[in-house]
Amino acid sequence: MDKESSSDRAVSHWGGRGAGEPVRVGFLLVPGFSLISFGAVVDPLRLANTVARKALYQCVTLTLNGASVRSSAGVCITPDCAADDAMELDAILVLGPNPLPTTGNEPIVRWLRAQAANGVALGGVDTGSYFLACAGLLDGYRSTIHWEDMDSLLDRFPRLVVSSKLYEVDRNRCSCSGGIAPVEMMIHLIGLGEGGPRVGAAVAELLLYDCRGSEGRQRTALRDVAATSHPKLVEAIKLMECNIEEPLTMEEIAKHMQFSARQIERLFRETLNCTPRQYYLQLRLERARQLMTRTNRSIADIVMACGFVSFAHFSHRYNACFGISPSADRRRQAVDGDRYANVTADAKATSGQHGDGDARDEDADALDENAPQH
Repeated sequence: MDKESSSDRAVSHWGGRGAGEPVRVGFLLVPGFSLISFGAVVDPLRLANTVARKALYQCVTLTLNGASVRSSAGVCITPDCAADDAMELDAILVLGPNPLPTTGNEPIVRWLRAQAANGVALGGVDTGSYFLACAGLLDGYRSTIHWEDMDSLLDRFPRLVVSSKLYEVDRNRCSCSGGIAPVEMMIHLIGLGEGGPRVGAAVAELLLYDCRGSEGRQRTALRDVAATSHPKLVEAIKLMECNIEEPLTMEEIAKHMQFSARQIERLFRETLNCTPRQYYLQLRLERARQLMTRTNRSIADIVMACGFVSFAHFSHRYNACFGISPSADRRRQAVDGDRYANVTADAKATSGQHGDGDARDEDADALDENAPQH
């Protein structure tokens, strides 16, 4: 007998209880959830009912305590009930917040484990996968999460199988990257249910949505846009993106491309209105900011991971680019999301490195002019 696919195995979890009963789907709204992602998971199910002219799905909004919850957009949603009061759910989707919480997750984790023990299908939308991972409910499953939080998830749970796909469906687990991508996942799940692919296709048409499939990538990189103008520019950007920790010199990039450094310089100026050195530095700083504000990695580790010669040089460049120091940026993110419990200790660990900052900055700036790879 052929081994059934993960999608085939998902049918039993999203196909309802039989005898024409609707699939009861619970949406656990965590404070700070994305309003656009919420609409992207609920509306396709509503439209599926409309297309099928019967109740294929019953949607139940939940919060842990039954109180109203504020979205990241500031809009408050009043749930149907508290999580513990929800009866006979077939599936649950967790809609996570931004930024990720690092403390206070225990009540959600306990509740999710109890639901899993009852055989409920579970899924995460946007950062919702993080809560499933905290509960140990993604072990042995493929999953995905919003690209901004992928490093944070893998830092804490390095054994997870996490992809950069728009969504993943693996047996009784599903996960999605967020934004409007949940529409794609819900259309797929609708196609697995009683309505079948016909209803799924009709929902996509009503939403004016052109399905890319789960293989679609979350991010449209600049190099993909640049591909329409100059393939050599794409090649240069790829080399830079693949060499963040140990940056290449312009001469090394030119050698890889079989171009001259002068030709690369002209290509970047004409196409992107910046020098290749400026573009490369911006790439590394954006990567550093992502690690700084979305993970708990030490600042010293981030400095090395992004190819800077010293903390002082890194801090100088970071401040010039974003208008805030790395430590202050991390603290601000912690305040905004009430997260990152270890920020103070991390800031103290790096504060002692500021004493010779002026001299280091001067030396580092000279290095940057003559050897822009650092």
